[in-house]
Amino acid sequence: MKRVLVTGGSGFLGAWIIRRLIARGVAVRVFDIHANRQTVATIAGDVANQLDWRVGDIRHAEDVQAAMRGCDGVVHLAGVLTPDCSAHPVRGAEINLIGALHVFDAARALGLGQVVYASSAGVYGPQDARHPQPATHYGAFKLAVEGSARAYWHDRQLASIGFRPFVVYGPGRETGVSAGPSLACRAAVRGEPYTIGYTGASGLIYVDDVAQAFEAALLAPAQGAPVYNLVGQVVTVDEVMAEIRRQAPDAQLSADGPPLTIAPGITEDGLDALLPQRQQTRLAQGIAATLQFYRAQAAVQP
Repeated sequence: MKRVLVTGGSGFLGAWIIRRLIARGVAVRVFDIHANRQTVATIAGDVANQLDWRVGDIRHAEDVQAAMRGCDGVVHLAGVLTPDCSAHPVRGAEINLIGALHVFDAARALGLGQVVYASSAGVYGPQDARHPQPATHYGAFKLAVEGSARAYWHDRQLASIGFRPFVVYGPGRETGVSAGPSLACRAAVRGEPYTIGYTGASGLIYVDDVAQAFEAALLAPAQGAPVYNLVGQVVTVDEVMAEIRRQAPDAQLSADGPPLTIAPGITEDGLDALLPQRQQTRLAQGIAATLQFYRAQAAVQP
């Protein structure tokens, strides 16, 4: 694979996927609503300034097709998160659902064989870890994308692989309610108090583990439209705070708020067959890497 389009590539997960693809020698084109390369530069370094960066709107089919032209792979990440979808459901659907349809349509029109895209564990509601019953607009839009992906395979033989990450944490994760574990690490390094905005148990998966899954899926021929859960390690918020305090004893942490609206018993069925060599970072390792990242940042800041 020579050139890959990453939609929403200015974000946290996009930056880590770009980092992996560039290291593999794959040319990357980013498509995003703005040209801010700061997150990519923070994670991937100077390569951020060398990327082929296209500014456009995922809601406009012509923008998506123009950005994809000349690429032979696509990773679709562009979207808005749960709070934005809740506050503005129609806009959320335009970006998260219609935008995804534009990506699939462009891939089909331009002869790409498959789409690799980000769904979310948010397709599950708070009560059922086996059958998706989303309790948020965000989860509902993601579930609709999964159904559309199956329809593209059935109707047009356009293959896809979707991933449903639970709570993705690690260096650079700084937006969204579930950014709490990462922001707690940043606060611990800065000597600032921090309150994680949710409680209870959830699956925490280190960001580079997620990036590796996308990289592997992108480079492997797909058949059908399977979707895989990316759960990581199931831990409580109290266990997360305890691990941060173990590694940063002066951390001033607390937690407040309801549990996430996602059942914590989700499993990773089929993932080992898809990714037999997959990386599985334990919580202690992931927290250590995140703390080290923010310590390194603090050391170079004036």
